[in-house]
Amino acid sequence: MLLENRNAVIYGGGGAIGGAVARAFAEEGARVHLVGRTQARLDRVAEEIRAAGGAAETAVVDALDETAVDRHADAVAERFGGIDISFDLISYGDVHGTPLAAMSPEDFERPVVNAVRSMFLTARAAARHMIPQRSGVILNFGGDGGHDPIRDYFIGGFQVALEATGTLRRQLAAELGPHGIRVVTLHTGGIPETVPASEPARDAITEMIVGKTMLGRAANLADVGRVAAFLASDGAASITAASVNITCGAVAD
Repeated sequence: MLLENRNAVIYGGGGAIGGAVARAFAEEGARVHLVGRTQARLDRVAEEIRAAGGAAETAVVDALDETAVDRHADAVAERFGGIDISFDLISYGDVHGTPLAAMSPEDFERPVVNAVRSMFLTARAAARHMIPQRSGVILNFGGDGGHDPIRDYFIGGFQVALEATGTLRRQLAAELGPHGIRVVTLHTGGIPETVPASEPARDAITEMIVGKTMLGRAANLADVGRVAAFLASDGAASITAASVNITCGAVAD
Protein backbone atom coordinates (compact mmCIF):
# COMPACT_ATOMS: atom_id res chain seq x y z
CA MET A 1 0.00 0.00 0.00
CA LEU A 2 1.24 3.47 -0.90
CA LEU A 3 0.68 5.07 2.50
CA GLU A 4 1.01 2.24 4.96
CA ASN A 5 1.52 3.42 8.57
CA ARG A 6 1.39 7.12 7.59
CA ASN A 7 -0.50 9.69 9.63
CA ALA A 8 -2.52 12.04 7.43
CA VAL A 9 -4.30 15.13 8.76
CA ILE A 10 -7.10 16.28 6.45
CA TYR A 11 -8.61 19.69 7.16
CA GLY A 12 -12.13 19.81 5.76
CA GLY A 13 -12.29 16.03 6.05
CA GLY A 14 -16.07 15.98 6.33
CA GLY A 15 -16.64 17.58 2.94
CA ALA A 16 -17.09 15.89 -0.41
CA ILE A 17 -13.50 16.35 -1.55
CA GLY A 18 -12.01 15.87 1.89
CA GLY A 19 -13.99 12.68 2.34
CA ALA A 20 -12.88 11.32 -1.04
CA VAL A 21 -9.24 12.03 -0.23
CA ALA A 22 -9.61 10.49 3.23
CA ARG A 23 -11.08 7.29 1.79
CA ALA A 24 -8.30 7.04 -0.78
CA PHE A 25 -5.62 7.60 1.85
CA ALA A 26 -7.19 5.01 4.17
CA GLU A 27 -7.41 2.47 1.35
CA GLU A 28 -3.68 2.93 0.86
CA GLY A 29 -2.96 2.22 4.52
CA ALA A 30 -2.86 5.65 6.14
CA ARG A 31 -4.46 6.50 9.45
CA VAL A 32 -6.55 9.55 8.59
CA HIS A 33 -7.23 12.34 11.05
CA LEU A 34 -10.38 14.09 9.88
CA VAL A 35 -10.60 17.71 10.96
CA GLY A 36 -13.50 20.09 10.46
CA ARG A 37 -16.09 22.26 12.13
CA THR A 38 -19.05 19.83 12.11
CA GLN A 39 -18.72 16.61 14.09
CA ALA A 40 -21.61 14.83 12.36
CA ARG A 41 -20.05 15.23 8.92
CA LEU A 42 -16.68 14.02 10.17
CA ASP A 43 -18.32 11.02 11.84
CA ARG A 44 -20.06 9.96 8.62
CA VAL A 45 -16.79 9.81 6.73
CA ALA A 46 -14.96 8.13 9.62
CA GLU A 47 -17.63 5.45 9.94
CA GLU A 48 -17.40 4.64 6.24
CA ILE A 49 -13.63 4.32 6.47
CA ARG A 50 -13.77 2.10 9.54
CA ALA A 51 -16.47 -0.08 7.97
CA ALA A 52 -14.10 -0.66 5.06
CA GLY A 53 -11.32 -1.70 7.43
CA GLY A 54 -9.48 1.62 7.61
CA ALA A 55 -8.32 3.72 10.54
CA ALA A 56 -9.86 7.15 11.14
CA GLU A 57 -9.86 9.72 13.93
CA THR A 58 -11.95 12.88 14.12
CA ALA A 59 -11.61 16.29 15.76
CA VAL A 60 -13.62 19.50 15.61
CA VAL A 61 -11.09 22.21 14.77
CA ASP A 62 -11.42 25.52 12.94
CA ALA A 63 -8.51 25.65 10.48
CA LEU A 64 -8.49 29.45 10.83
CA ASP A 65 -7.88 29.25 14.59
CA GLU A 66 -4.14 29.30 15.30
CA THR A 67 -4.34 27.87 18.79
CA ALA A 68 -6.77 25.10 17.85
CA VAL A 69 -4.71 24.03 14.83
CA ASP A 70 -1.47 23.91 16.83
CA ARG A 71 -3.03 22.01 19.73
CA HIS A 72 -4.56 19.41 17.43
CA ALA A 73 -1.34 18.86 15.48
CA ASP A 74 0.62 18.52 18.72
CA ALA A 75 -1.89 16.00 20.04
CA VAL A 76 -1.80 13.89 16.86
CA ALA A 77 1.99 13.86 16.81
CA GLU A 78 2.23 12.96 20.48
CA ARG A 79 -0.35 10.18 20.40
CA PHE A 80 0.45 8.64 17.01
CA GLY A 81 4.15 9.33 16.65
CA GLY A 82 4.22 12.14 14.12
CA ILE A 83 2.50 13.74 11.14
CA ASP A 84 3.42 12.51 7.66
CA ILE A 85 0.81 14.23 5.49
CA SER A 86 -1.16 17.46 5.90
CA PHE A 87 -3.87 18.42 3.41
CA ASP A 88 -5.83 21.70 3.57
CA LEU A 89 -9.25 21.16 1.95
CA ILE A 90 -11.42 23.69 3.72
CA SER A 91 -13.90 25.85 1.84
CA TYR A 92 -12.90 29.49 1.45
CA GLY A 93 -16.29 31.19 1.58
CA ASP A 94 -15.93 32.61 -1.93
CA VAL A 95 -18.84 34.31 -3.64
CA HIS A 96 -19.42 33.63 -7.34
CA GLY A 97 -21.70 35.34 -9.81
CA THR A 98 -21.19 38.93 -8.65
CA PRO A 99 -19.04 41.27 -10.76
CA LEU A 100 -16.09 42.79 -8.92
CA ALA A 101 -17.51 46.25 -9.56
CA ALA A 102 -20.60 45.28 -7.56
CA MET A 103 -18.94 43.16 -4.87
CA SER A 104 -18.44 44.19 -1.26
CA PRO A 105 -14.90 44.29 0.12
CA GLU A 106 -15.86 41.64 2.65
CA ASP A 107 -17.02 39.16 -0.01
CA PHE A 108 -13.94 39.83 -2.13
CA GLU A 109 -11.34 39.44 0.61
CA ARG A 110 -12.91 36.52 2.49
CA PRO A 111 -11.59 33.71 0.22
CA VAL A 112 -8.17 35.36 -0.01
CA VAL A 113 -7.77 35.66 3.76
CA ASN A 114 -9.26 32.23 4.49
CA ALA A 115 -7.17 30.44 1.88
CA VAL A 116 -3.86 31.97 2.87
CA ARG A 117 -4.47 31.86 6.62
CA SER A 118 -5.62 28.23 6.69
CA MET A 119 -2.79 27.08 4.44
CA PHE A 120 -0.22 28.94 6.51
CA LEU A 121 -1.51 27.73 9.87
CA THR A 122 -1.97 24.10 8.88
CA ALA A 123 1.34 23.90 7.00
CA ARG A 124 3.20 25.55 9.87
CA ALA A 125 1.68 23.18 12.42
CA ALA A 126 2.60 20.14 10.35
CA ALA A 127 6.08 21.41 9.46
CA ARG A 128 7.03 21.80 13.11
CA HIS A 129 6.59 18.03 13.49
CA MET A 130 7.91 17.05 10.06
CA ILE A 131 11.19 18.96 10.38
CA PRO A 132 12.59 16.76 13.22
CA GLN A 133 11.66 13.58 11.33
CA ARG A 134 13.09 15.05 8.09
CA SER A 135 10.15 13.97 5.98
CA GLY A 136 6.58 14.91 5.18
CA VAL A 137 4.16 16.04 2.50
CA ILE A 138 2.01 19.19 2.63
CA LEU A 139 -0.79 19.25 0.06
CA ASN A 140 -3.07 22.05 -1.07
CA PHE A 141 -6.09 22.01 -3.36
CA GLY A 142 -8.12 24.15 -5.66
CA GLY A 143 -6.28 25.30 -8.71
CA ASP A 144 -3.68 27.73 -9.92
CA GLY A 145 -4.54 31.39 -10.21
CA GLY A 146 -1.65 32.18 -12.52
CA HIS A 147 -3.47 31.48 -15.76
CA ASP A 148 -5.65 33.75 -17.88
CA PRO A 149 -8.58 35.32 -16.01
CA ILE A 150 -12.02 33.86 -16.58
CA ARG A 151 -13.95 36.07 -19.00
CA ASP A 152 -17.34 34.41 -19.00
CA TYR A 153 -17.94 33.90 -15.28
CA PHE A 154 -17.77 36.18 -12.23
CA ILE A 155 -15.47 34.41 -9.77
CA GLY A 156 -14.95 37.15 -7.17
CA GLY A 157 -11.81 36.84 -5.07
CA PHE A 158 -11.39 33.11 -5.64
CA GLN A 159 -8.74 33.27 -8.36
CA VAL A 160 -6.80 35.83 -6.35
CA ALA A 161 -6.88 33.36 -3.44
CA LEU A 162 -5.49 30.60 -5.66
CA GLU A 163 -2.65 32.80 -6.87
CA ALA A 164 -1.82 33.71 -3.26
CA THR A 165 -1.73 30.08 -2.14
CA GLY A 166 0.43 29.24 -5.15
CA THR A 167 2.98 31.80 -4.02
CA LEU A 168 2.84 30.42 -0.47
CA ARG A 169 3.30 26.87 -1.79
CA ARG A 170 6.48 27.85 -3.60
CA GLN A 171 7.88 29.65 -0.56
CA LEU A 172 7.07 26.77 1.77
CA ALA A 173 8.65 24.30 -0.64
CA ALA A 174 11.86 26.34 -0.78
CA GLU A 175 12.12 26.67 2.99
CA LEU A 176 11.07 23.13 3.89
CA GLY A 177 12.80 21.26 1.08
CA PRO A 178 16.15 21.04 2.91
CA HIS A 179 14.28 19.19 5.68
CA GLY A 180 12.92 16.57 3.27
CA ILE A 181 9.41 18.06 3.20
CA ARG A 182 7.50 18.36 -0.08
CA VAL A 183 4.73 20.89 -0.85
CA VAL A 184 2.34 20.25 -3.76
CA THR A 185 -0.93 21.69 -5.05
CA LEU A 186 -3.61 19.75 -6.92
CA HIS A 187 -4.82 21.98 -9.75
CA THR A 188 -8.36 21.21 -10.88
CA GLY A 189 -10.71 22.94 -13.23
CA GLY A 190 -13.66 22.27 -10.96
CA ILE A 191 -15.32 19.08 -9.70
CA PRO A 192 -18.97 18.91 -10.91
CA GLU A 193 -19.88 16.37 -8.20
CA THR A 194 -19.34 19.04 -5.57
CA VAL A 195 -21.97 21.38 -7.02
CA PRO A 196 -25.09 20.95 -4.83
CA ALA A 197 -28.10 19.36 -6.51
CA SER A 198 -30.13 22.31 -5.19
CA GLU A 199 -28.00 24.81 -7.16
CA PRO A 200 -30.22 26.20 -9.96
CA ALA A 201 -27.23 26.69 -12.25
CA ARG A 202 -25.79 23.22 -11.58
CA ASP A 203 -26.18 21.99 -15.17
CA ALA A 204 -24.76 25.22 -16.60
CA ILE A 205 -21.78 25.10 -14.24
CA THR A 206 -21.10 21.47 -15.10
CA GLU A 207 -21.33 22.24 -18.82
CA MET A 208 -18.92 25.15 -18.41
CA ILE A 209 -16.37 22.99 -16.56
CA VAL A 210 -16.59 20.04 -18.93
CA GLY A 211 -16.75 22.19 -22.05
CA LYS A 212 -13.25 23.56 -21.46
CA THR A 213 -11.58 20.15 -21.18
CA MET A 214 -9.69 18.24 -23.86
CA LEU A 215 -10.89 14.88 -22.57
CA GLY A 216 -14.56 15.77 -22.68
CA ARG A 217 -14.97 15.17 -18.96
CA ALA A 218 -13.93 16.78 -15.71
CA ALA A 219 -11.97 15.20 -12.89
CA ASN A 220 -14.20 13.44 -10.40
CA LEU A 221 -13.83 12.80 -6.68
CA ALA A 222 -12.22 9.41 -7.25
CA ASP A 223 -9.62 11.03 -9.53
CA VAL A 224 -8.75 13.54 -6.84
CA GLY A 225 -8.35 10.83 -4.21
CA ARG A 226 -6.12 8.64 -6.37
CA VAL A 227 -3.84 11.49 -7.46
CA ALA A 228 -3.61 12.83 -3.90
CA ALA A 229 -2.63 9.39 -2.58
CA PHE A 230 0.12 9.11 -5.18
CA LEU A 231 1.44 12.60 -4.47
CA ALA A 232 1.56 11.83 -0.75
CA SER A 233 3.50 8.63 -1.38
CA ASP A 234 7.17 7.87 -1.90
CA GLY A 235 6.38 7.31 -5.56
CA ALA A 236 6.20 11.09 -5.91
CA ALA A 237 9.38 11.71 -3.92
CA SER A 238 10.83 13.98 -6.62
CA ILE A 239 7.76 16.26 -6.83
CA THR A 240 7.70 19.50 -4.83
CA ALA A 241 6.89 23.18 -5.39
CA ALA A 242 4.60 21.91 -8.16
CA SER A 243 1.02 22.46 -9.18
CA VAL A 244 -0.14 19.09 -10.51
CA ASN A 245 -2.63 19.53 -13.34
CA ILE A 246 -5.73 17.33 -13.14
CA THR A 247 -7.94 19.62 -15.22
CA CYS A 248 -8.50 16.96 -17.94
CA GLY A 249 -6.91 19.38 -20.39
CA ALA A 250 -8.91 22.48 -19.49
CA VAL A 251 -5.53 24.09 -18.85
CA ALA A 252 -2.47 23.25 -20.93
CA ASP A 253 0.82 23.63 -19.06
